[in-house]
Amino acid sequence: MRITSSSCAREGGSRELGRRVARLRRRARADRQVERRPLPGAPPIETEGLCKSYGDKQALLNLDLALRSGEVFGFIGPNGAGKTTTIRILMDLIRPSSGCARVLGVEPRAGGVELRRRIGYLPGELALYEELTPRRLLAHLSALRAGAGQRSIEPLAKRLSLELDRPIRTLSRGNKQKVGLVQALMHEPELLILDEPTSGVDPLVQHELHALLSEARERGQTVLISSHVLSEIERIADRIGIIRDGQLVVVDDMGALKARTARQVEIHFSGRVPPSAFEGLPGVREARFEGDAARFVVIGPIDALVKAAARFEVLTMTSREPDLEELFLTIYASGQRA
Repeated sequence: MRITSSSCAREGGSRELGRRVARLRRRARADRQVERRPLPGAPPIETEGLCKSYGDKQALLNLDLALRSGEVFGFIGPNGAGKTTTIRILMDLIRPSSGCARVLGVEPRAGGVELRRRIGYLPGELALYEELTPRRLLAHLSALRAGAGQRSIEPLAKRLSLELDRPIRTLSRGNKQKVGLVQALMHEPELLILDEPTSGVDPLVQHELHALLSEARERGQTVLISSHVLSEIERIADRIGIIRDGQLVVVDDMGALKARTARQVEIHFSGRVPPSAFEGLPGVREARFEGDAARFVVIGPIDALVKAAARFEVLTMTSREPDLEELFLTIYASGQRA
């Protein structure tokens, strides 16, 4: 066999290409191992500059979010605001266009099965094996998690009034939602991500779920809950984030948000009072006087208003704090940003 210089060159080039491919593969494996290592002290959920677009539609734009360990975080916004898109990125069901996300200190795409076992996830659109009973399905899911949560199935089903031995296809929408809740809660994960968890369930089940989430918080679990039921978020959330057109408008705790939003104060005096006595008071945005009654719109502390009123004989004073729905509408309509 005659070996030419050109054939030697080809063989040499092939060997060099093979060495380069091997180096790239080793580097990729090393990068993946680094990505899988949780960052010490990292938030349970953290996003930086997270963007997602579908063609010309910008679903998320520079979303920066960090959850605190052990808190219940309410994620609110109207349909199409970006809540479910964010959650799907966190669960690695879709990939971001740019930016990054970390869940329990790990990038979702690198976390694999190990990361999924540490999360309890309830999607907004729940798909179940219709021919199985809840008992068989939940036992199967427990087996996938190395038996985690098996002992919790019966107690949770009892608390949520879930029938375990009927085929899932025969269950109502609300009862199917209960199956989803049990599978998310039963292994007591470090992180719960719940997208519209009370959709289709009755008020008694909602109340029981709130109790379960409070217990989860006491155990140190972190909860991200997306909901359109603002009264529900107000009842159980430590902090809330309001998303608008793919951007976070506000992230704050309820007390701080209420301090930034107008409240109604009504005072009844023993007689008429001069409106001039209440002019220029800090925080008072509006004042109306009718007979012996005065009504004020106040943002922030009402101390100055109380002291001004104390110069006259006060019969009654009522202060009504804004609820979450009013906060949401005020902030959303005005386009305020945190």
